[in-house]
Amino acid sequence: MALNWTDVLDIAIELAESKPDVDPRYVNFVELHRWVTELPDFSDDPTRGGEKILEAIQAAWIEEA
Repeated sequence: MALNWTDVLDIAIELAESKPDVDPRYVNFVELHRWVTELPDFSDDPTRGGEKILEAIQAAWIEEA
């Protein structure tokens, strides 16, 4: 399944599974953006990942953790 920026919950789940030792509350947006774009299933335009979408991903990841 290809991931896009709008797949907030799916991205959060992938991050939680691939980075189990990371506390998402302390991840900065530069690092978060890089990790999302490095996910194997991610196929969206990296430049479209703005602050609002990164905040949503981080919030969903915190919920997952």
